[in-house]
Amino acid sequence: MSHYSHAKFVLSAPDIRHLGADQGVEVAFAGRSNAGKSSALNRITRQKGLARTSKTPGRTQLINVFELDTERRLIDLPGYGFAQVPVEMKKKWQRALGEYLQQRKSLKGLVVLMDIRHPFKDLDQELIHWAVKSNLPVLALLTKADKLKSGQRKAQLLMAREASLAFCGDVTVHAFSSLTGVGLESVEQVLNQWFGLPGKQAPTEISPAS
Repeated sequence: MSHYSHAKFVLSAPDIRHLGADQGVEVAFAGRSNAGKSSALNRITRQKGLARTSKTPGRTQLINVFELDTERRLIDLPGYGFAQVPVEMKKKWQRALGEYLQQRKSLKGLVVLMDIRHPFKDLDQELIHWAVKSNLPVLALLTKADKLKSGQRKAQLLMAREASLAFCGDVTVHAFSSLTGVGLESVEQVLNQWFGLPGKQAPTEISPAS
């Protein structure tokens, strides 16, 4: 059984002051609105309704906390970069996001989710640059991999891995599909490493099936 199938929702917080004790290990999931963040969390935890998926991007306005055990938590951060959200609301989310990323000591890894067809947009790059500067390891997760044929997917993945070298930090890139499960094992291996859970070390390359 996966370590992540035990995840349970604990709370939603408007900012870090409402998050609870800053101890243990947290891994945060961040991404542009509509990058497939909720679907990815649901697939990783094997729970269809754990993170709400919304047809309207930009709905996740709070920091959502999912507990694996007393010491380990998955954090779902507000989506960013959606144009149709009022400016004031956008500023509020960005402030909450920034505070969490800069001040939370238990944060040990950041998963940045990006549509495989449009990786490394400006806001994604800003986020990864910030994480690298803070010595935080990053998993760049190229979501919706099922939208591309196998050859295209491999080409996009190689291109993204090459692009990730420019960050000069601990940035791992994997392709992922919450629909088909492509890349799920690779994601879990990275998370296991960050959480200090038993399991194989993350591979440097994905298997041909991915």
